[in-house]
Amino acid sequence: MIGNPPKLITITNDEYEAKFIGKTQDNRQFFLTTPFVPKSDRTDGREFIALYLFDFQGNFLEAKIDDLGIREEMDDDYRISLFQSRLDELGEISFQPIIIAPFRLEKFGTEFGFIVHKPEEMDEDWWVTVEPGDYMAFYSPWDSGDYDT
Repeated sequence: MIGNPPKLITITNDEYEAKFIGKTQDNRQFFLTTPFVPKSDRTDGREFIALYLFDFQGNFLEAKIDDLGIREEMDDDYRISLFQSRLDELGEISFQPIIIAPFRLEKFGTEFGFIVHKPEEMDEDWWVTVEPGDYMAFYSPWDSGDYDT
C-alpha cells in the first residue's frame, strides 16, 4: 500500500459539491451538503441534508442530519427551505477552504461522514469518500483540495 491514511483533508470551494463550506464567526468550520442513498433493487433510496461542524483544528464536533425521504416523494420547497435554514443558523459565515479530519457516524440506519478506505492492493493509495452516496472521493496529496465525483 502507498502512503498513510490522512489525518486531515483540505476541501476547497467550488460550484459543485463543495459550494457550501467555510468558517463561522466563532472559527468553527462547516460543510453543508446533500448526501443520499442511491435507489437500487433493495431500496427506494433516500435524500438528506447534512450540516457537519468542526473545530478550528478540523476535529469533528457534530452533525445535524435531516432525512428528506425518498427522492420521488420529496417536497422540493421544504428541501430548499430547510437547506437555507441550516445555512442561516450558522450566523455570519465566510465561504473558504476548510481542513478537516475524517470521521464516521451512523444515523437513520445509514453511515455518514468522510470515511477512510484502506487500499485493496499493494500499489494502491488510501482514499476518503463522502457517504452516503460516495459523491466525493478524496485522494493524496490530502492538502490539494482535489476530489473525484
